[in-house]
Amino acid sequence: MSSVPAVLQSEWTKIRTVSSTTWTLALAFLATAGIGAVAASLINPGRNFDPTLISFSGMSLGQLAMVVFGVLVVGSEYSSGMIRTSLAAVPRRATFLYGKIFVAGLLALVVGLVTGFITFFLGQALLGDAGTDLGAPGVLRAVVGSGLYMCLIAVFSMGVTAMLRSSMLSLGILMPFFFLVSSILAAVPKAKDVARYFPDQAGSKILQVVPDASGGSDVPYGPWAGFGIMAAWVVAALIGGYLVLRRRDA
Repeated sequence: MSSVPAVLQSEWTKIRTVSSTTWTLALAFLATAGIGAVAASLINPGRNFDPTLISFSGMSLGQLAMVVFGVLVVGSEYSSGMIRTSLAAVPRRATFLYGKIFVAGLLALVVGLVTGFITFFLGQALLGDAGTDLGAPGVLRAVVGSGLYMCLIAVFSMGVTAMLRSSMLSLGILMPFFFLVSSILAAVPKAKDVARYFPDQAGSKILQVVPDASGGSDVPYGPWAGFGIMAAWVVAALIGGYLVLRRRDA
């Protein structure tokens, strides 16, 4: 059962039959859209107002749900002991790992894009005359980018979990990092020059349409360059995950 189509089918079956992964994806949607709607309904538009970015005010919590999803997809193999059975069925470890990440990443991308468009349209409806539309410069890029961002957050978490081989350890590192450490360091004058190159800080620039919104004018890269920085982190995590899986026993 080591052919690529069989591996992809197997991984799809694993993901869709585990309720926890379904709930985390639903939570990613609800948190992102719900908090964005609240922010859009309460905001008082002012100088350097970015109506698109306001719609994605809930992304900070939505991305945490994507972190949990990514961790569970890989970590459940180790916590349940299924990793031994999986590797016995698929001896080619690259095929096993990247097949799993491809299926889960594609699902995260679909959910991310659906979340992004619904969140945007809901937010703009609540903003009324202060809102914008997909035809405005940079808006479509930001909305599509929101889905890509959520996908890469999940894939990055999968790579990290493959390296750490533990759901609890991965969550213990990734959740505080994205929710606290990254945000705190980004606000510290001497540390923000480093923090701006963290995956979430760099990647989230793709959500921004108005350059001066949320203090975004001081970064030395644009939206797509920031997304490229995030992608580099993801590639590094995936390579690291594969190297650990290849060199260590299940």
